[in-house]
Order: sequence, then structure tokens, then C-alpha cells
Amino acid sequence: MLLTIVRGVGLALFVYAALMFVVQRRLAFPGTLRASPRVTASAPAGVRQVWLDTSFGRVEAWFLASGEPAVAPTVVFAHGNGELIDDWEPAMQDLARAGINALLVEFPGYGHSEGRPTRATIRETFAAAYDWLVAEGGVPRDRIVAYGRSIGGGAATDLLRDRAVPALVLQSTFSSAKSMARGFLLPGFLVRDRFDNADAVAEFDGPVLLMHGVQDEVIPYVHAERLASTRAGLHVTQIACGHNDCLEVWPSIVDELATFLRTNGLLDEPGATVR
Repeated sequence: MLLTIVRGVGLALFVYAALMFVVQRRLAFPGTLRASPRVTASAPAGVRQVWLDTSFGRVEAWFLASGEPAVAPTVVFAHGNGELIDDWEPAMQDLARAGINALLVEFPGYGHSEGRPTRATIRETFAAAYDWLVAEGGVPRDRIVAYGRSIGGGAATDLLRDRAVPALVLQSTFSSAKSMARGFLLPGFLVRDRFDNADAVAEFDGPVLLMHGVQDEVIPYVHAERLASTRAGLHVTQIACGHNDCLEVWPSIVDELATFLRTNGLLDEPGATVR
């Protein structure tokens, strides 16, 4: 009887692990199931549409410029797994008004973009986005900031590994994909897209802004504390939201970002003479 029970439990665990290995990308990237709100692949007025050429097809990005795009800092923004760049266009306009350029980069397979989302394809996409900014966007390398929200934190930290980035911003993201998986009883060795934000932050010697909702019900606040513990001098800026409701306090997030960029010499004080 005991042997039968043990075999039954073992079989159930094997089936669960196999199922999770197969379907995990559908769970990790639900945005592929969302239809774009735009019938045609056209960008809103006032937004420069960019098509990034990759090994698996074209991926869409939107460049929102401030008043002085050549000297302003530019955030390369990676959104959450259930979002589209369309969801963030109004918020990025707020950055432009604050003197910060923004490049909104879509995930492969999302919206009107080709390909399928994996760590490898997202990593290639964001490296291509950086290269576009330098070659065609007219943005100096030392003014490009990686900014990732939620699963987009993995895209941002991978960009650190592939290109020279002077600063990093992480909002409501995880310490590692493996640690998130363990919360769903999925062994770490079965994780297919092994984003590791903690290792990237530990290896990065530039300034880092960590922001996390104190009531985050999707990625617990402890993940931000783990990220902060990887390097001396890092701390977590608490934001008054959960996970998917942080646009309600977006003005305060913009203020934190602007202060961070000014403190690190990437954004001029309001009214300062343009360099």
C-alpha cells in the first residue's frame, strides 16, 4: 500500500512538472493572447514608430522624445508580461514632459510584432533597441538607461550584460525567475527563461533605482529586498501600490525617476542651460 502511494505521488509530481515545463511560457507571457487595440500597425500622433530587425522578424518600438532628445537621458522601457506598449504610451508622454526620452519596446509576439517571447528573443530585441538609439536615434551611449517593470526587469538586466548602460531602474520585479518559480512549486531546473536580476545587479557597478509596491500581491516585496542586498548601499524605494495598480501613483514614480537621474548627472535641473 505504501509503495503504491509513493508511486502515485511520484507520478503526479512528474505529470505536474512536465505540464509546467510545456505550458510555462503561455503562463509567463499572457500578452501574446491580447489583441492589439490598433487595427493597423500605426503609432499614435507625436510618437516615432521604429521597427527593429531581428533574426526572427520585426519588433515594434515607439520613441517619445523630450524637448531636447539629443542631450536628454533616454529610458529603454520593458513592460510587464500582460501588457502592450499601447498601455504605456500616456505614461511615457509624462516622462517626455519631464525632460526624459523614452523608447517603448514591445516583446516579440506581442501586438503587431513578430516572433515568440523567450528570454533569448527578448534579449536580442532590447539589444537591437539600444543599437537603434545609438545609430539612428542620436542618443549618446552614456545617456541610455535600462528600465524594467515586472518581467521586464529581466529584459533590463540582460541589456546590462550586452551593452554599456550607465544606470538601471527596476520597478516591481523579481530577484530571479527561479525564485519566482519556486513560489509556484516549480523546481528551478525546469525554468526555461532563467532571468536572474539579482546576479546582474550584483555585477553592475552603476547606479540602481529599485522601486516596489509595498502591497504587491504578484511579486512579493521581499524580492526587492533581495535585490537590494546584493550590493552595499542599495535600498528599496517603496511605492504606495500593489503590482498592477501603480499607474495610480505614476506622478510620484516620475518624480523618483527624475530625482535619481539628476542625482547621477543624467538629467539637468529644470531651467538649467542645455549642455
